[in-house]
Amino acid sequence: MDEQLAFKSATELRDLIATKQISPVELMETFFRRIERLDTHLNSFLLVTQDLAMTQAREAEEAVIRGDSIGPLHGLPLPIKDTQMTAGITTTMGSVVFKKRVPEKNAAVVDRVLEAGALIPGKTNVPEFGMVGTCENSLGVLGRNPWNTDCTPGGSSGGAAAAVAAYLCPMATGSDGGGSLRIPANLCGVYAIKPTQGRVSGYTGLGGPPRPNIFSQSGPIARTVRDSALLLQVMAGFDRRDNASIRYTPPNFIAAVEKDIKGLRIGWSPDFGFADVFPEVLEVTSAAATRFESLGCSVESVGIELQEPYDSFGPIQAADVFSTLGQYVDTYGERMTPYAQFMLERGSKVTAKDYMEAHGRIAALKATFADLFEKYDLIMSPVSRFPAFANEDFPGSIQGSSSWPEQYWNGAFTMHGNAIGHPAASVPAGFSSDGLPIGLQIIGRMYDEETVLAASAAFERAYPWIQHRPLVS
Repeated sequence: MDEQLAFKSATELRDLIATKQISPVELMETFFRRIERLDTHLNSFLLVTQDLAMTQAREAEEAVIRGDSIGPLHGLPLPIKDTQMTAGITTTMGSVVFKKRVPEKNAAVVDRVLEAGALIPGKTNVPEFGMVGTCENSLGVLGRNPWNTDCTPGGSSGGAAAAVAAYLCPMATGSDGGGSLRIPANLCGVYAIKPTQGRVSGYTGLGGPPRPNIFSQSGPIARTVRDSALLLQVMAGFDRRDNASIRYTPPNFIAAVEKDIKGLRIGWSPDFGFADVFPEVLEVTSAAATRFESLGCSVESVGIELQEPYDSFGPIQAADVFSTLGQYVDTYGERMTPYAQFMLERGSKVTAKDYMEAHGRIAALKATFADLFEKYDLIMSPVSRFPAFANEDFPGSIQGSSSWPEQYWNGAFTMHGNAIGHPAASVPAGFSSDGLPIGLQIIGRMYDEETVLAASAAFERAYPWIQHRPLVS
């Protein structure tokens, strides 16, 4: 029976804890047994914090016994992405540069989940500095996909998605600066939503002068839409430590899961007008988009003609990376992964002209989507051009279209959502012929996570995915 707890949703587990049917200690022990047995195949964790989590579990159990008021995540195991600072817990960002760093303060996301009663069983695997949509780092800990351990789980929240998919935890924190929530959710067959830019505080806990956060947004990864809504409700909210934090109270994301979606107008693009898509991905995602017609929505193809994202917006990302991490190149450069070296070198050469022209292209992209959302409530597309691929065997960039390395092309369809700041989700939509998950991307209006969640949940009810379990689970 203990083992079966691992397969319940976070919402179910929270109710069982609140009604004293299970204890947080029992639950945490169950997941640690699974982590010990299964994670050697996945490397989804860079660090397991068993002593800390068991102490937190005992405290959570005592609170329930006393009849204390408990938070929405009380007693739930919730690993933290290893790019998010955790006070007193090593936070490496997947790099030799920070191999021994122990932060003094938490990121805002960590503060919020702890205040809600979550337990921290460890830190999840990431590519170096969270830069790319795969899961290799300079620590030498290669992340693997639970559906096929020869394949990548995606990135940069790759360890989080793999751990959730393999039932090593009920949910996990992640972040998305170019697809880093949606890409691994897509490749691992779980659900993730990137919220509106500023919906979740970007306060890092590191201090220093204020810096613009143009692309990155923290968000949840879970197996169900309701669980993601639950975690997003905790994570979201105004934070005075983040100048870009949205100042008004977040909507009720949990209630949004039950909203009726009849009458929604959906625009579907198979390729955003610039990319070839693997036939199986196109078949699965186009069928998934069409299924919304049976749910009472109208669906029509839209002729979106977007530019590829990396040469378009990459100068801003590269400049940001170099301004933050360029100081470590002389000492650690040769020990960094090739893509980290590439990004830092690229960032060192970005001119003011490059930077401002990239901002101009973002302004044009925002206008394009503003026009689209005058007609449509949601825009849908594949999450990626391809399913999960063998580690270090990238399917390739779009020939002749970009000077960026192949591994960046995992996010060809996701980075636009970061540039415009809109909410966007990855919904499990089906499988390739060799059993690898394929996800459908749903993009909503600015500030309208509710409609994205409502559409995701309606699709989940009609075409459930929870019954599918990966090889490593």
